[in-house]
Amino acid sequence: MDSMAIGKRLRDLRLGRGIRQSDLARQMGISPAYLNLLEKGRRAIKLPLLLKALDVLSVGLDSFMTGVSEHRPDDVLAELLGDPLAETLALEAEDIERLRAEPRVATTIAALFHLYKNTRAQLDRAMSTLESDPPSLHGYAPGDEVTDFLQANKNYFPELEEDAARVRKDAELPRRFVSEQLADVLRDRFGIRVSLEGPPASSSVVRSFDQDERHLRVSSALSENALKFQLAHVVGLSLLDHTKLHDRLVGEAAPRHAETPRLIKIHLANYFAGALLLPYGPFFDEVQRTRYDIERIAAAFESSYEAVAHRMCNLADPKRPGVPLHFLRVDVAGNISKRYSASGLRFPRGHGSCPKWAVHAAFLTPATISKQYSKMPDGETYFCAARVLSEPLAGSAVRGSTYSIGIGCAAEDAHHLVYADELPKRDIARAAVPVGTSCRFCERTDCNQRAAPSYKFAFAVDEYTKKENFFSPITGADAAYHKKK
Repeated sequence: MDSMAIGKRLRDLRLGRGIRQSDLARQMGISPAYLNLLEKGRRAIKLPLLLKALDVLSVGLDSFMTGVSEHRPDDVLAELLGDPLAETLALEAEDIERLRAEPRVATTIAALFHLYKNTRAQLDRAMSTLESDPPSLHGYAPGDEVTDFLQANKNYFPELEEDAARVRKDAELPRRFVSEQLADVLRDRFGIRVSLEGPPASSSVVRSFDQDERHLRVSSALSENALKFQLAHVVGLSLLDHTKLHDRLVGEAAPRHAETPRLIKIHLANYFAGALLLPYGPFFDEVQRTRYDIERIAAAFESSYEAVAHRMCNLADPKRPGVPLHFLRVDVAGNISKRYSASGLRFPRGHGSCPKWAVHAAFLTPATISKQYSKMPDGETYFCAARVLSEPLAGSAVRGSTYSIGIGCAAEDAHHLVYADELPKRDIARAAVPVGTSCRFCERTDCNQRAAPSYKFAFAVDEYTKKENFFSPITGADAAYHKKK
């Protein structure tokens, strides 16, 4: 449905009844800020949430939907019939004409169809858990807990930002500084002696800290950027050991796994390192000036591409917020080793992701940045950009590491990113690449790269009907085509 029209209609009804935004939000069980986004059409409202609002406003669904769409019945019908799931209905021309003649029926059916899709989305989460073996605790790994912890905190920790700013000020660190200056901070402020040592022949350890001896050994094989990050990380660990901030945050998160508290502490130290090397204020200004141009920002701060892309996901200060982004790091086998989503993009958990994503397509053209609009089965569209980073070892790319780093945002925010300048500004729906979350939970019926059948359709086998992809479900429309032939 038209999110702008629904949001406006909802706002008009609320104001007409003299209900404050905060009061309606409380009765709907959401925040006033989120209701504000719904009323402005910046977020698509799910039908169960809409039903809660209509119950408070004493308005029937049929009346509400007709009021939203009474001047655009064809638009409502077109959106309904254009949905991938609706294509399985195999409606004939006369069926569509009858719906077109009854706009109230069409809008009500569309609303119920969205309710059905929302139920299917809930089923996704349940089936994702059942797919794991065993399905309970082991299906929800410590890494998943850390990701959820970041999401709950919007990947923004003001206390660490303040600590990083204080360290920079006390040490009089300039915008650009070298690793030796951080070694001085560790020595003067924390009594930690730093030594660079050749990497051991039989180990890949790059950093080792002896707390009793207050001696930090760091591999001399590290690049300057990597060395600065490791030193900044130890500064962060030392501060956390003093402030115990991680203990408070972990207590609030109530983790289920014994490993999670240490993982969260490691992440918070990494966050501090990013804040120390890329201070929020100057970094935010550079992001705005360059329009999220990662290469230029990395050059301005003498930092790495991945560190800058990761840091851009921390810009959640309410006074200076950045564009809500998603971030992911993927290897050549498609494994996601880092992920975060403030944009709303849903990542798979415990199984492969969609090969149509830009972050995977980037491996096809490793010398360039892969850019695309991606449309999910539920109609949400995102802008995504990805680049391949490779660090050979001993002259061999296979012995080294290769990753694709992807960032993205909701399609309506794409104009903030320089990477979207070359893509069309209008008719984004036509330019968007149809993608899914993963094959097992994808609603698309004719994807040419399915690797497995979807749980959302019966795996019907027909030796007399061949689709382009063996795992694509045979729909009612396919059967009708077969009969006509």
